[in-house]
Amino acid sequence: MGLDNPLHIVILVVVLLLVFGARRLPEIGRSLGSGMREFKDSISGESKSPTLTAGEQQPQPPAAQPVAAQPVAAPAPQQAPPQPAAPAEQTNPFGS
Repeated sequence: MGLDNPLHIVILVVVLLLVFGARRLPEIGRSLGSGMREFKDSISGESKSPTLTAGEQQPQPPAAQPVAAQPVAAPAPQQAPPQPAAPAEQTNPFGS
């Protein structure tokens, strides 16, 4: 009762087409394939990222040059923040 019967595979494909549509199936297949590939690489310890060999070195950032200090203008005096208005008198709608 597995997928060894071709009729089961056909029924599964038809159900997948009905549920996800023809446009989404290639995207789903690609994401499943890349996920399985990443999982296999993490299990086996292989990495596709380039590694540096002994002859290669990472480029060194340029040396920082001292910058001459420039005079900084004094900040403008700040104005006092406006005072909030006094709250309006509220009346109780329930009569007390």
